[in-house]
Amino acid sequence: MSSHAVAEKRSISTNAQTQDLASNEAQTQHLPIEGHEKSLVPTPTSDSLDPLNWSNVRKYNIIGIVCFFYFLLTYLTTAPVPSFSLLEEQFDATYNQVNWSFGISAFGLAFGPLVTSSVAETYGRRTVTIISTSIAVLASGCTAIRGQSIGQYMAARFFQGFAAGPAANVGLSIINDISWEHERGFRIGLWALSANIGSVLGGLIGGFIATVNQYWVAYHVTIAFAFLLVWEILFLPETQYPRAEVVAFEQQRAGAEARGQRLENSSLLIKRTTQLPWLNFRKIPGVLHPKPWATLITFCKLWVYPKLVASVCGYIFFHYWWIVALLSMIPAAYTEYKIQIQGLFFTGALVGVIFAEIFCSGHLSDWIVARLARQNQGIRTPEMRLWLGYPGAILSAIGLAVWGASVQQGWHWITGQIGLFLFAVGLQAGNTTLSTYIVDSYPEHAIEVITFYSVIINMSAFIVPWYIYDWTAAVGYGWCFGTQAIICALCLPPTYFVLHKWGPRWVKPIVLTSAELPSNAADEHVQGEKS
Repeated sequence: MSSHAVAEKRSISTNAQTQDLASNEAQTQHLPIEGHEKSLVPTPTSDSLDPLNWSNVRKYNIIGIVCFFYFLLTYLTTAPVPSFSLLEEQFDATYNQVNWSFGISAFGLAFGPLVTSSVAETYGRRTVTIISTSIAVLASGCTAIRGQSIGQYMAARFFQGFAAGPAANVGLSIINDISWEHERGFRIGLWALSANIGSVLGGLIGGFIATVNQYWVAYHVTIAFAFLLVWEILFLPETQYPRAEVVAFEQQRAGAEARGQRLENSSLLIKRTTQLPWLNFRKIPGVLHPKPWATLITFCKLWVYPKLVASVCGYIFFHYWWIVALLSMIPAAYTEYKIQIQGLFFTGALVGVIFAEIFCSGHLSDWIVARLARQNQGIRTPEMRLWLGYPGAILSAIGLAVWGASVQQGWHWITGQIGLFLFAVGLQAGNTTLSTYIVDSYPEHAIEVITFYSVIINMSAFIVPWYIYDWTAAVGYGWCFGTQAIICALCLPPTYFVLHKWGPRWVKPIVLTSAELPSNAADEHVQGEKS
């Protein structure tokens, strides 16, 4: 039997073992990178179809597509916010009812990653991305239908968010496919920045477009998704790559050549990346094909890991929640201003996010870890990432208190902008702290933990609009956002302290399948299943 036939008949378990072998090989293979000798991870190949061997121009074009998709994920949720008053008139609804449409789109964003992750692994990133964007174009167009009820509008908003959801997990998978390990930090930073800018820029631009009418707010989001769809169709190749199969084949071929032999097939015959159909609906050969419900099962399994749950839920419910409250309540807080001016009130948050990313986020986090590692005999720990979270929590707490008081007391609008700026700086620092901490803690399951984070953060965004308007109406902006500031300042730093102290003791490798168990544990697992 030929080597190709043998490769084609491998079982999934054998494929997983080969992938583990390939990962181990990567630790010992060294190639020069920018004048330095570093390990290339994942294992390099000589295959021109390997996404890691594509040109930087092509790679950054793909990254541009992924980042724009992720930008639109958050942009679509906040773009209609300045036009809430117009939507109130259109649907004869209260501000609170219209505000629910913000939460409904976030609800869709939470479900998108759960449904599409396994499908993207099986049939490819390109197929899922193009189909999802197509649905987003259709759903965005439906939000502009005249004469529809508020229920129909919310249904369209749900599917709009659902279709954009894959920008989180599938988009990150694409960046992972085309990036060496030493390149991922910067590229993932661009990806994360896209979402943060989208959330605040949506309200800023949406305010100016709403001066025409609320329908044009929906039109311009539809046009943006349509542009993205064309960009994907023309320039987004498939990046899902059977690396384990290719690496095993090249190693077998090199071994045969060393023995003076020649394989019957000189090249691997399975189709991959650009050889696949324009829109692939068959299982990609040479990769694992998880069941459609595997992502949901994985999400449920991750709840038993206290280090992951404490960090994610602590950041989301003590810190992130309040940005949703702020953005959704800006029009209600400044009703005396024109719509386009209300949109300008998002500027403070926008400047804060950009400022934090440049000066107080990824680079600062890397510097802190490098400095602490030198004091720790060169050993890095995930808990070193947490130090940036403490000032982030305090800055955001100050920003919340200042903004709430400025609205309650009728202070000059620039005071509120300073509050939004401070909150956004702290939020971006906290976001960087969390995302790097969970990935550093579980690097072998980065996609799974990011999906876990994405689902919970969007579910939290769904909940906020259902109570924030009633809360401010009951106690006023000062006490409402002042309470949020107290929660952020008094609850989040202790969470980081607990993770600092007990996080290293909670180290427990994530085990999702029996193949990931240690050999003795795997045997016990199998025996348990037999019994």
